[in-house]
Amino acid sequence: MALTGIQIFKLLPKTNCKECGVPTCLAFAMNLASSKTELDACPYVSEEARAQLAEASAPPIRPVALGKGVRAAKVGGETVLFRHEKTFFNPTMFAGIITSDTAEADVTTKINSWNALQYERVGLNLRPELVALKDVNGDGVAFASLAKLIAETSEFNLILMSESAEVIEGAVKTAGFKRPLIYAATADTADAFGKIALDNDLPLAIKADSIDDIIALSDKLTGMGLKDLVIDSGAREVKQALEDQVAIRRAALKDSNRSLGFPTITFPCEMATNIATEGLVASMFVAKYGGIVVMSDLTSEVIFPLLLERLNIFTDPQRPMTVTEGIFEIGNPDENSPVLVTTNFALTYFIVSGEIEASKVPTWLLIKDSEGLSVLTAWAAGKFGGDDVGAFVKKSGIMDKVKHTELIIPGYAAAIAGDVEEELEGWTITVGPREAAHIAGFLKNK
Repeated sequence: MALTGIQIFKLLPKTNCKECGVPTCLAFAMNLASSKTELDACPYVSEEARAQLAEASAPPIRPVALGKGVRAAKVGGETVLFRHEKTFFNPTMFAGIITSDTAEADVTTKINSWNALQYERVGLNLRPELVALKDVNGDGVAFASLAKLIAETSEFNLILMSESAEVIEGAVKTAGFKRPLIYAATADTADAFGKIALDNDLPLAIKADSIDDIIALSDKLTGMGLKDLVIDSGAREVKQALEDQVAIRRAALKDSNRSLGFPTITFPCEMATNIATEGLVASMFVAKYGGIVVMSDLTSEVIFPLLLERLNIFTDPQRPMTVTEGIFEIGNPDENSPVLVTTNFALTYFIVSGEIEASKVPTWLLIKDSEGLSVLTAWAAGKFGGDDVGAFVKKSGIMDKVKHTELIIPGYAAAIAGDVEEELEGWTITVGPREAAHIAGFLKNK
């Protein structure tokens, strides 16, 4: 049974050393009780207390770290079934398949193409993370060579896919530094695959034909000392695969089944005959509850909507999406370009920036932090007042970028014009359109 924060606090050293990242041991205990941190974050907990706390404090679904470098990430670690209950923290990871019989030149070309799949959204860089290198002919030398090429020359991390432990072992020698996921141990290969993963401290995927068989395989491998597992239920029919995803998540969260308390890997590439249908299946697994989604290819028209879906699902539903405060350049503005200011509500930013782009008028767009509120709401809440906007313009650095002294404020915030003028002595404050749809015409007329 999970311990309460107070029960955990009684077992902690109570030094309030702050080395765990929070100011007090009580705060750490509360975070531990709610699965927001791990016991290892406390450097001074005694071995006796550690033994008592380890099982109780472990999250119901173990977070598993994959890869090294800028695209390294974790899967798993979730504590709820539904997004409205609590934020989902570790987003689904996307992988594209490359087969081991692909020429090195073609691999390089494909990797370069996939590297271009990067999209900026609300100040975030959205992109896929993984390459699934699939052994198709048992040629261990070629497999290891391609694994080395991908690991050394790209930001992508790896899934090493083979039925042969010998092939996997060779690839681990050349690419193990990138912390690849080994795929996949079965009942017949559990000992050999488990040893490779254990010896090299790598995550291991397990695959069986049913959830009962997964439980038996999971218990065997955790008994060997492995902790970082990823589950493939083996289902390749869409309906059954969805049922398995839900059953695994429910068993881990509702029934505290530790044997199923691991993230999952899914294969839309094996459930569809074309990339468009793959995208539909993949979108289902992003919502329910795939930790890793493997596609036959990564194409812009499919991966972009999947990345947006992932962003929306793995965003705190109780907080509005925001854009980072600062200066945004739209259309290569110069020292004579107009300056607009608005709030950091993401929807406001995208609508306003889109209308500015449509006008073809190079513009400086200032985004002020309003705690994610729209213009009218922020003004009413005192988050977009004249004094605040004026002070923000001064500290933003825009005065070093333009020669003129005109600031365009949103029409819905016309009431703050006088206060902004007082704060920005010598500046002209122009009230812009109330509706974003009129911005393009307004800028063209200016």
